[in-house]
Amino acid sequence: MIQFIENLPVNMVGFKATGQVTEVDFMNVVIPKVKELVEKTGKLNYMLVLDTSVKNFTAGAWFKDATMGVQNLAKWNRASIVTDVEAIITFTNLFSFVIPGEFKGFKQQDLQSAIDWTSEKKDTDSVAKNK
Repeated sequence: MIQFIENLPVNMVGFKATGQVTEVDFMNVVIPKVKELVEKTGKLNYMLVLDTSVKNFTAGAWFKDATMGVQNLAKWNRASIVTDVEAIITFTNLFSFVIPGEFKGFKQQDLQSAIDWTSEKKDTDSVAKNK
């Protein structure tokens, strides 16, 4: 299931995936919120907190996710994936080289940093470089 995360900065959307994730989750939860944000801001700042294995995403869920991504291709600004799976973090970080926008993976313990980065409150790369 995918749940919309409440009380995030107004220029981003965030979702938490748990258990099995289906096409219906994307159709009823993700896509309407993404559409609303893009209409309001003209860009997409998106965060997904993965509290389930990617193996729990049905084929329909992957299809809807890909369709949403393509439909908003020019609108992607920042996208973060929050997970403790290193391979997903690495894959997410590589996305910036092939898709418009910035993509960044974060560990679960760094959820607030993911929110701050995704909402453009701060640029964690700049912060890290200044340490």
